[in-house]
Amino acid sequence: MKKPTRVAIQGIKASFHEEAAFKFFGNDIQTVECSSFKQTCEVLENKEADYVIMAIENSIAGSLLPNYTLIREYNFAVVGEVYLAIQLHLMALPGVKFKDIKFATSHPIALRQCVDFFYDFPHIQVIEGSDTAACAKKIKEEQLTDTVAIANTLAAELYGLNIIERRIESNKKNFTRFLILKDDKSEQVKEINKASICFQVSNHVGALSKVLNIFAEQQVNLTKIQSMPVLGKRNDYYFYVDVEWNNMEGYDKAVRQALKYTVNFNIMGEYKKNDKV
Repeated sequence: MKKPTRVAIQGIKASFHEEAAFKFFGNDIQTVECSSFKQTCEVLENKEADYVIMAIENSIAGSLLPNYTLIREYNFAVVGEVYLAIQLHLMALPGVKFKDIKFATSHPIALRQCVDFFYDFPHIQVIEGSDTAACAKKIKEEQLTDTVAIANTLAAELYGLNIIERRIESNKKNFTRFLILKDDKSEQVKEINKASICFQVSNHVGALSKVLNIFAEQQVNLTKIQSMPVLGKRNDYYFYVDVEWNNMEGYDKAVRQALKYTVNFNIMGEYKKNDKV
C-alpha cells in the first residue's frame, strides 16, 4: 500500500495550514504538526516529511518576512502555491449560548481581523492564543462553557464545537498565500509558468531598476517584490521577486541577462501558477 504524502504544517490539525494542505494535496495526506515555521523546516530537512506548506503572505497582515529567510537559508525548492480564503467563525461547546460568553480566544492575527465584531460586545474579554485550532481544542478538552474560539469550520468539526456566529472577520475578501516546499531542487515541476527568485544588486543608482527592466523587456510579469536587509551589512538587501510568463523562452532569456547585474542570484523555485482563492 502506498504511504500517504507527509506534509509538515505550522500548528495543529484543523489549523489553516492543514486546510491549505488539504486544498493543495487532497485529503489523503498525513499532516505533521509543528510548533513553529523553523520546526517545519527541520522536519523536512530530516526527511520526517515530504513537503512543507508555509504561509508567505496575507492580504491584510502582509508578508511573513522571516519565512523568506527560512526558505533561502534551508535552500528548499518552491514547487507550488495555494491561496486560501480566511473565513473566521465563532464556536463554542454544544448548548452554549451567546449570552453565556465571557471570553474569546484565537491567534493574535485572527483576533485583529475581527475587531469590528467585538467592538459591539465590550463585555467579552479577548485572549490571545498560540493557534486558531489549538484554541478550539482547548475549549473541547477543558469543557469551557464561558469561552468561544475563533477558527475555521475544520476546527469546529474536529473538536465537536457548534458555530454560533459565522464570518465575523471584518474583511470578507481576506486570503493567505501558502508556498509548497520540497527538499529537492533537482525535481522538475510540470507546466511551469511562475517562479520565485532571490538576488542582491550593487548599491548604486538604477541597479535594481536595470534588473527589473530586463524582465519587463522579455514580457515577464513581476507579481511581487519584497526586500529584506542582509544581516550585518548596511545598505545591502535581498530582493525576493515572483515572476510569471506566457513564453518560457522570454523567461529563460531574462534570467540569463539578470545574472550579469546581480549577486547571489537564486531561483528558489519554478512552479505552476495557482492563484484561485
